[in-house]
Amino acid sequence: MVKVRKRGAVYGVIGLMLCVAVYLNWSYVKTPDDLVVAGQVEDELAQAADAAAEAEAGNAAATASDYFAQSRLSREQARDEAISILKETVESATADDGAKEAASAKISVLAENSVTEARVESLIKAKGYAEAVVLIGDDSLSVIVQPPTGGFAASDAATIKDIIVTETAFAADQIKIVEAG
Repeated sequence: MVKVRKRGAVYGVIGLMLCVAVYLNWSYVKTPDDLVVAGQVEDELAQAADAAAEAEAGNAAATASDYFAQSRLSREQARDEAISILKETVESATADDGAKEAASAKISVLAENSVTEARVESLIKAKGYAEAVVLIGDDSLSVIVQPPTGGFAASDAATIKDIIVTETAFAADQIKIVEAG
């Protein structure tokens, strides 16, 4: 009985750490100004100056591209951090076998999610959308899409949801589509 409680507590802690990593990733992705606070002052100041110059020149596409690239980078950094924590559990001499198995399973899920995100992003781009970032959570999937030149329509959302439902195990009500803007 004690082992079951310990195992449940370990699973809970691992899940909580993963949720915190995903939340931090999501909160840092919202604006480039937030990334300055995270210690990337010099790079972000240079990027902000470049973005301002591009905006003045009317080159909004490059700024949008930077947003999507930064989103992918932040997503990968959060995932790498979570995997690092899980690997420590797997390699720990003090962790019990159940915790090690749970950590290994979670690492596999994260790797699988990474492949699925890349595949769905590629399919969305293949349908004619310039950029997309997919974020898979435990029970939901979010997509940030650069809107087409004519604007984002209901048919666009249907097309994207169709791709996601076909390629993943998520139902339509678990999918959130956000227009980058």
